[in-house]
Amino acid sequence: MDRNAVIEDIKKRFEADVTDVFDKSPKRVYIGIRPESIRRVAQYVLRDLGARFNIASGVDARGHMEILYHFTLEDINLLVSFRVILPKEKLEIDSLAPLFEGANWIEREMNELLGITFKGHPDMRRLLLPAEWPEGVYPLRCDYREWDKDAIRDRGV
Repeated sequence: MDRNAVIEDIKKRFEADVTDVFDKSPKRVYIGIRPESIRRVAQYVLRDLGARFNIASGVDARGHMEILYHFTLEDINLLVSFRVILPKEKLEIDSLAPLFEGANWIEREMNELLGITFKGHPDMRRLLLPAEWPEGVYPLRCDYREWDKDAIRDRGV
C-alpha cells in the first residue's frame, strides 16, 4: 500500500474509532483515536501493516491529557502518530505493553510523571522517581506544586 492507501485504510477500517486526521506532511500524519480503541488500532498497524513502534509521549494540555503513539511504516517512509485524548477525570487507557515490549517503560514513565493509568500493564512499579516521592504527585502536570520545602530543584524534577 502507498501512503494515501494506508491513511484511507485506517480511516475506513476504524471509522467509528477515528476522531480526526491531520495530514501534516508527505512523511507524517496525525490520526485521532478514541481511547477505548487504541489497542485494537495499534495491533492492526503493527501486525497487519508491519509498522514499527517508535515512542509514545504524554502531554498535560490543562483540560485533558494527550498521548501520542508514534509508529513508522518504513517501506513507505511514513510516520503515523495516533493522538488519544483522555479527560482529566478518567486518566486511564489500555496498555500496549501486552502487544509489544517497547511500550513497557514509556507507559511506566507516563504513569509516574503524569498519573495516567495503563490497564493491563504487566509491571507498573516506579522507574524514575525516588522512593520518597509521594503517591499522587505528578511532576509533569501543569498543576504540579513543590511538595518538599527543602528541595532544590534547579535541574528538572
